[in-house]
Amino acid sequence: MKVYFISGLGADRRAFSRIDLPPGYEAVYLDWIEPLKHESLSSYAERFSKLIDDPECVIIGLSFGGILASELSKILSPKKVIIISGITCSDELPWYFKWMGKIGMHKIVPVQLMKTATIFRNSRADDEARKMIRDFVQNTSPKFIRWSLNAIINWRHSERFSSLVHIHGSKDHLLPCRYVNADYVIKDGGHLMVLNKAAEINTVLFRLLEKIK
Repeated sequence: MKVYFISGLGADRRAFSRIDLPPGYEAVYLDWIEPLKHESLSSYAERFSKLIDDPECVIIGLSFGGILASELSKILSPKKVIIISGITCSDELPWYFKWMGKIGMHKIVPVQLMKTATIFRNSRADDEARKMIRDFVQNTSPKFIRWSLNAIINWRHSERFSSLVHIHGSKDHLLPCRYVNADYVIKDGGHLMVLNKAAEINTVLFRLLEKIK
């Protein structure tokens, strides 16, 4: 069975370099496609779904990739959707993101400032992870960042699919655990816990995926 991985905003398949799958599963890493001008998230998901050739699959979405995974669930029929460090519905978006959307701050804050803040926020990661994060940040286009933030802030989705499982970190400062309804909470896990809490996440993934077979 194929497991499709979707990374977070600006990241790529390297974000899952420490994530393992049980025998019998094939990992497929999907790269972000360039959004069209003024494209809605639902329209983007429709185009993105063409990258998935096995609708009866498992989709694992990290952060913003989890939001896209939820949208893909409306189009495809995945056996399981696993969201890591994300949100499962728009009600779980923290109030400060909603506030930013109301005043349009996400449209005016300099992208370079956002990039610098991301690098600083992860300055305590190990050397390999820190280098990876810096590379993600430096190579993400401002256009994609603007579009993604707008998509997140304007996402409207209230239904949580029965096939969905949510894994979250207890110390996620970007999307605090208190705002979400996680099925599995990784102790001391931050927003990028796929890099430094991979062993704990792998344990949960093995448990979930073994049940599907």
